[in-house]
Amino acid sequence: MLTCYDYTTARLLSAAGVRAFLVGDSAANVILGHDSTLPISLEFLTELTAAVRRGAPDALVIGDLPFGSYSTRQQALKSAASMVKLSGCDAIKLETGRGHIGHVQSLADNGVAVVAHLGLRPQSVKLLGGYKSQGKTADEVMRIVDLAHDLVVAGAAAVLLEAVPGEVAELLAQLVEVPIIGCGAGPSCHSHVVVLNDILGLSDVTPRFAPKLADMASPLQLAARKYVKDIQARHYPSAEQSYLLAADQRAELETEIEQWGLNLKSLSVDKSRPTKTKQERAK
Repeated sequence: MLTCYDYTTARLLSAAGVRAFLVGDSAANVILGHDSTLPISLEFLTELTAAVRRGAPDALVIGDLPFGSYSTRQQALKSAASMVKLSGCDAIKLETGRGHIGHVQSLADNGVAVVAHLGLRPQSVKLLGGYKSQGKTADEVMRIVDLAHDLVVAGAAAVLLEAVPGEVAELLAQLVEVPIIGCGAGPSCHSHVVVLNDILGLSDVTPRFAPKLADMASPLQLAARKYVKDIQARHYPSAEQSYLLAADQRAELETEIEQWGLNLKSLSVDKSRPTKTKQERAK
């Protein structure tokens, strides 16, 4: 599983064998440039999720519920139903505390597949003291495991664990029968997800659990520099990259604009196109 936010990338990743996509509120950071996930709206995330769905029609697509869109059970159900209907996603994800057990049960009772997100919860970083790993003591590990278990009992279809020791997933796998998705949660998880921009070398800061598998920033900048340089040197657009008039049409146009005191200095004429008489053009 990878995060994804647009049609083209989803199409390419799906062809590469990625089976599942999370359209995360991390789009607030990597797409919109915010310093947290909090500003992004449900409507915007729904649009992105729909785009990923179109790009990967056969993959599992999970849409994220953003901050403020599930404060109550009723709001959670309304937000989730809207995202599922408008985007065509298979499941929704929400960051869960103990107060969200009822939310999960209500959503599950109404046919919504829920991924419960525990551990580091970016929407709660102000409460957690920043982007820090969670479950640093045995007691904290057991609290996360207990909460995850209760959320599954309430109806969660999967659990996403972010930035926690591998023991959390290892213990939880023995207690529940739903998939455990790791985001920096050790090798015992059934699936793993990271932010796409992180593994492509496009992020300013990369978490320790995200492998850097490519440097896409350098070729992107190289291509942009060449584009700028070619324009400045007037190498672009060339004749091959331009739409040209046939010779007879150019001659006719030059005759017509003489009265305005204008002249043409374009690249050339299209000699491959046969000239036509006025009668032939009329037809």
